[in-house]
Amino acid sequence: MGMIQFVGNYDDLSSDRGYQFRFYCDKCRNGYMSRFVPSKVGLIGSVLRAAGHFFGGVVGRVGYSSYDLQRMIGGPEHDAALRNAMEEGKKYFHQCTRCGKWVCPESCWNAPANMCEDCAPNFREELAAAQAQAKAEAARYQLLEKARSVDYASQVDLSADHYLKAEPPAERPPSTPVCIHCGADLIAGAKFCPQCGKSAASKVASKCTVCHFRLEAAAKFCPQCGNPMEPVF
Repeated sequence: MGMIQFVGNYDDLSSDRGYQFRFYCDKCRNGYMSRFVPSKVGLIGSVLRAAGHFFGGVVGRVGYSSYDLQRMIGGPEHDAALRNAMEEGKKYFHQCTRCGKWVCPESCWNAPANMCEDCAPNFREELAAAQAQAKAEAARYQLLEKARSVDYASQVDLSADHYLKAEPPAERPPSTPVCIHCGADLIAGAKFCPQCGKSAASKVASKCTVCHFRLEAAAKFCPQCGNPMEPVF
């Protein structure tokens, strides 16, 4: 047998069970997968393993393992499967005579020019793409011109010693109620905390488990003895 002609845009998915190959378009990467061809080696190996299991391993000691059979006929079998898959795969792709790429006829082949679209772009596709790009660029240009027509800086002091000051972040009003459980801000009139879901009732008295000192507001530690406080409901 002569040399096997192959392409660079395929994956070999073969295993000990059989042979299968996946072919890609060099341009868009879409493709086809060849039909799975069962391997005689895999079938014989499975029979040997099954026989060794049912008959106490006697057949397994004959001398030919699945690996040995693979060495004997796996190579030629794989070569034949690859050759057939290549011949089958060529029917679904066209090879460009200019760059040598194999491309799909559906999206990436310029039939009138008899070349791939990288070498001979499709006029209508390029025109449509250029039209859409031109409209987008024109819209961006018009937006830029419209923004330039607005006066943003007439009231800005550009003297050397003057600097604009950014607005400080908004501060929480000191009267904002907080959840005694998680510390989250509470909405006015809310009965439950929006963060932890626990009751936001105004009854927040706490007592110390050591000295029994009570507060009418939440506290983490007892102001009398320093013991951690526990909420009372």
